[in-house]
Amino acid sequence: MRNLRNVRYEPWMPPSAFRDKHVTAATWDLANESILCTFGPYRDSSLVELVRVKAKSNHNSLEYTLVTSWDAPCPNPELVCDQILSFRYFGDSLTTCLVLAGGDIYVVREEPLPGEDRIEIIGSIDAGITAAEWSPDEELLAITTKADTVVFMSRSFDEVTNVTMTVEDLKASNHVSVGWGKKETQFQGRGAKALRDPTMPEKIEEGVLSPNDDSNTTISWRGDGAYLAISTIQGAARRLIRVYSREGVLDSVSEPIDGLEGALSWRPAGNLIAGIQRLEDRVDVVFFERNGLRHGEFSLRLTPEQRKSPDEHIRLSWNQDSTVLAVIMAESIQLWTMGNYHWYLKQELKTNQPYMKPTRTFIWHPEKPLQLMNISSEFITVVEYSFITARDSSPPPQDFGVVGVIDGKTIHVTPLRTANIPPPMALHEFEVPSNAIDIAFSTASSLVAVLHQEGISVFEWKNHDASSSPPLLTGRVTFGNSELTKYARQQISFTDKDELLVLQSFGENTNIITRYGFNEDTGRMDEIPFEEDKPSTIRTLSSFQQNGVTHAFIQDTSGNLHKLFYVQGSSGDLPMASFGCKFPTYLPWVEVLPYGDRYIAFGMSSNGHLFANSRLLVKNCTSFLVTHAHLIFTTTTHLIKFVHITDVENLEVPPDDPEKDERCRSIERGARLITAMPTSLSLVLQMPRGNLETIFPRAMVLAGIRSLIDEKNYRKAFTHCRTQRVDMNLLYDHAPEQFLANVPLFLDQVKKITYIDLFLSSLREEDVTESMYKETRVPSDLVNGNVATNGTNGIASPDQSFTKFSSKINKVCDAFLEVLKTRTATNLQNIITANVCKSPPALEDGLLVVAQLMKEDETMADKAVEHICFLADVNKLYDNALGLYDLDLTLLVAQQSQKDPREYLPFMQNLQSMTELRRRFSIDDHLARHAKALTHLHSLDDFADLQVYTQKHSLYKSALSLYRYNATQHAILTDLYAKYLESKSHFKEAALAFESLQNYRAATSCYLSSGPSQWRETLFCALAQTPPLAPEALTDLATTLAEALTESKDHHSAGTIHLEYLSSIPNACRSFCKGYFFADALHLVALKRQPGLLESVIDPGLGEALASSTELLAECKAQLLAQVPRIRELRAKALADPLAFYEGERGGDGELPDDVSVAASSRLSTNRSLFTRYTGKGSQGQSVGTAGTGVSRATSKNRKREERKRARGKKGSVYEEEYLVNSVGRLIDRIQSVRGEVRRLVEGLVRRGMWERARAIDGALAEVVGMCKACVPEVFGVDDPGKKVVGEEGEEVYRPVGGDAVLAESVEAAGKRKEAPVIADYERLALLGT
Repeated sequence: MRNLRNVRYEPWMPPSAFRDKHVTAATWDLANESILCTFGPYRDSSLVELVRVKAKSNHNSLEYTLVTSWDAPCPNPELVCDQILSFRYFGDSLTTCLVLAGGDIYVVREEPLPGEDRIEIIGSIDAGITAAEWSPDEELLAITTKADTVVFMSRSFDEVTNVTMTVEDLKASNHVSVGWGKKETQFQGRGAKALRDPTMPEKIEEGVLSPNDDSNTTISWRGDGAYLAISTIQGAARRLIRVYSREGVLDSVSEPIDGLEGALSWRPAGNLIAGIQRLEDRVDVVFFERNGLRHGEFSLRLTPEQRKSPDEHIRLSWNQDSTVLAVIMAESIQLWTMGNYHWYLKQELKTNQPYMKPTRTFIWHPEKPLQLMNISSEFITVVEYSFITARDSSPPPQDFGVVGVIDGKTIHVTPLRTANIPPPMALHEFEVPSNAIDIAFSTASSLVAVLHQEGISVFEWKNHDASSSPPLLTGRVTFGNSELTKYARQQISFTDKDELLVLQSFGENTNIITRYGFNEDTGRMDEIPFEEDKPSTIRTLSSFQQNGVTHAFIQDTSGNLHKLFYVQGSSGDLPMASFGCKFPTYLPWVEVLPYGDRYIAFGMSSNGHLFANSRLLVKNCTSFLVTHAHLIFTTTTHLIKFVHITDVENLEVPPDDPEKDERCRSIERGARLITAMPTSLSLVLQMPRGNLETIFPRAMVLAGIRSLIDEKNYRKAFTHCRTQRVDMNLLYDHAPEQFLANVPLFLDQVKKITYIDLFLSSLREEDVTESMYKETRVPSDLVNGNVATNGTNGIASPDQSFTKFSSKINKVCDAFLEVLKTRTATNLQNIITANVCKSPPALEDGLLVVAQLMKEDETMADKAVEHICFLADVNKLYDNALGLYDLDLTLLVAQQSQKDPREYLPFMQNLQSMTELRRRFSIDDHLARHAKALTHLHSLDDFADLQVYTQKHSLYKSALSLYRYNATQHAILTDLYAKYLESKSHFKEAALAFESLQNYRAATSCYLSSGPSQWRETLFCALAQTPPLAPEALTDLATTLAEALTESKDHHSAGTIHLEYLSSIPNACRSFCKGYFFADALHLVALKRQPGLLESVIDPGLGEALASSTELLAECKAQLLAQVPRIRELRAKALADPLAFYEGERGGDGELPDDVSVAASSRLSTNRSLFTRYTGKGSQGQSVGTAGTGVSRATSKNRKREERKRARGKKGSVYEEEYLVNSVGRLIDRIQSVRGEVRRLVEGLVRRGMWERARAIDGALAEVVGMCKACVPEVFGVDDPGKKVVGEEGEEVYRPVGGDAVLAESVEAAGKRKEAPVIADYERLALLGT
């Protein structure tokens, strides 16, 4: 559905030095971006002049340079004048090759080497040459001679092969047609009559020559250069096409075709060979396959005079990318394209225009597919086109998706929103007087303007429905015969007040704009004259819409954009104002979008670079369009992407990840954008074959739903959510406060009960705007320069501190219930649903509604209970109804369940016979609500049953709470609770309970069982017993406690018991010395006046403590000396050779394997780097929780085995460093814990006069503390940059499993910064000196 728009029309007329000479040939000079042309030879002169034509730096004019000239007399006396048959420039060697019909082959060297001539006849064919053509790769030259031979020559002009064309070649192909595409081969149904044999042709053609055949030979190569086709006349009776391979081997010969002419062009894609067949009533472009068989055709739209003209020799030429077929005739050049097997006439260049004299040579550009060069006798004209979709870009709700397609004089228009009709069909077709050039649409497509060869036709289109009438002609402009009107018209556009602007070529590389409008006096469309014509270099004339008004703009050759405006009713020049938008260069495809008080211009270059103003967005764009919310474009990787419209600097292009990002979606290969219709949330793409596909992209759907929510059109938003399978939570999450304030409006718009239920049942606590639809939301920084809110309706997002602890579901359901309580008659079902959908479900509230209805309307109650049983588990509903103590409601619910009446009826009859309190107790006991049942027993004042029930269900806390003010019963329950705690081995709590009841014997036993830490409570209860405990028993109890405390290292408490309860001063002193409490031991010796204990107890205790501490410090010192250097060594190895350190796959001097990259890989890499191998945080993009390629799905057994290896930290393993670092950390913690003990030991040694021992232990501790402080920065202080692995922000990365997961955790832990321990300086005792 794309049209060809003329974006460049540059004629060049030879200067006065060549005024009386004619251009005889031309070719493209790609190296210099210029054109090479020749003047001569002529009948009266054999001089050939080689001229280069190039655009000046300002692109406003063309300049020429004479390269060389020489005399080229024709060696063949049969020719009146020699003719250039092939003209090719080779940019790599700066040489030009000319093949002349007389037989000479010239080579012109611009920079000849020593020993080479500037102009040289490289070879000559005596018989004369009929045609010559270079292969696409410029390595082979095919020449046909008048002796019916084909000569293949290499680039160095050596003969490769020489083939003779004879009548025997006709036997090369035995064609058999099976009737593909004919009526006889189509399925007609069982009742169809017998048809003729499709393999038998209706008419046997003999290959009769066309009366217009020019008898010329034509050569055409296939795009890959593997084959070439040659069209010749065999025996003056039949024209046929021979296909040769690159080696000169005949491959096939075409089947006989009556009226086949000499035109020949092989499509570069290789599937079709185009030719011309002239019949009595029409002229067809016919297609052949490589095997010579026909493969379709289409008819040229010629007048009877053109068909019968004897001078009408039609030629054909495919463009470089096989999209356009040029049909070159005497009076015009037609450009045809094909879509959905229909051929469209897209453009026609009339040769009666200035600079378009009858065509001598027509050449497509070899690199720019839509640029062509037409050479007439007096002019060289360069014309460039671009594929443009003529669509109406009106904003919603007038976005009908109107698309116009040019097909010669016929215009196809279709509003794709209301009538999705695939091409070549259309909703409406209308004709214009001559072949169309361009189409333009006004605001809302109310007017359609068609620029054609003879003028302008304006059609009015009032209704865009599928059943609407076609557009009606309301105005026309017929171009006159003035000199100005003869110049080529290129583009048309609407401007304000439905006036028209036409871009027209005006000489060499200049353009003018002509303005047309309705004359209110005459009621006709007239040209609005200019006061002064100012030609300029305009390449694009287009328009955009703002506030319902169409504004025209232009783009010049430098990429500058200017807005056109004028004063209503005035004549003269159209003033231009800059947008503030500029592209780096000229871009053929441009869209302008108003954004706040600024404009954003989006443009795409021919090589796929997409720009927003001067910012380059992507380099692989194939098509794009713009809506008010998105920039939408397709890429060469077959993706369609959506970019939220924001400031140019903040435009964010989504990554190529259609599985995770809903702004990106996969499409069919080669699909291109046609139009977007935000109102219907749809997008239309055209596939390469030509068929249309309408999709509903998630980004557009969500943007449309958000817009509808902002407009408070909840009905349409809900409908789109339902039909497009969008999470209903978006209706609330987009603008929460607005939704809660408009619940009545929501109910009035949606209305349907089932739809309201669907919304309520879809509610979840998740905020979908922050999770599943986060990417499709406009960035929250700025929206048109304003601070964005959670909705775009000016409603600020709710307080996060509040929503964090409140239930969204309950909030919405409560808002619905508040409104629905006055609509019980119509929305009863919704009330039930709102209660059941709460979190947790408010089943009792729903059942209370049913219970109330049972008293008012039994019919409605039956419907309500049926609905609530549908929504919730009927068994839970039965329990909840029973829990309401309403037996009638319970019976109604039970009847809706699958329960057997023989099960629940006797039970309910038994309940009916009980008293109220006893019934409630039985119900709560049945429902296992034991605490509540206990309250009913308390109300019944049945303490005996309460004790049994409390013990049965362990309800001691509830029972104690109920009888807290009844001392007697509280004591009984406390005793029961204490015995229960004792049975559960909760000895301390049980002891407290027994002690509160003054049961000291049981309390003593429980305290003793709880452990030695409760020795004070144990001895208190033992001494408080009545009758008192025997002295022997008390001594045994104290001895037991002292021994237990000694085992638990609580030496101070053990010494206290020895002193106070066992009266053993030596044992007390020994316990104090074991705990390094030498000050307490010395105090006790002095207090009890037993100095003999100093030498017998205190001094040995000091010696034992000194030996133990000295040994500990020596071990710590040795460990530091061994482990710190080892850590340093391991880290050096990891940096020097990471692969060997982590995997042990090679030695230090080996080379890296090909499949492992030490550096981080890019997204396009297929190998993960070394540092991402075990974390998966590389370029593979595996999904979270799955094992990637090459990673075994290890079991938990493997993980446990790897964890054991990690815990051991075996020397030489990858876990050794981590183990050593942790070991040093534990050592430092140990040193920190013994500093106090050693300090007390030093002081004790000094008090006893053991100076040397004190100095030794004090120095040893100071040395070890100093070593610890010195190693902390090295062991804990810095990260390891070689092993730190950081995933991209927000990136979901692969998680290894099994043993690989353990190694990954170890690598990550080693790379993280460790928390360095804080070590205070150790102050040595000053008395000891240094």
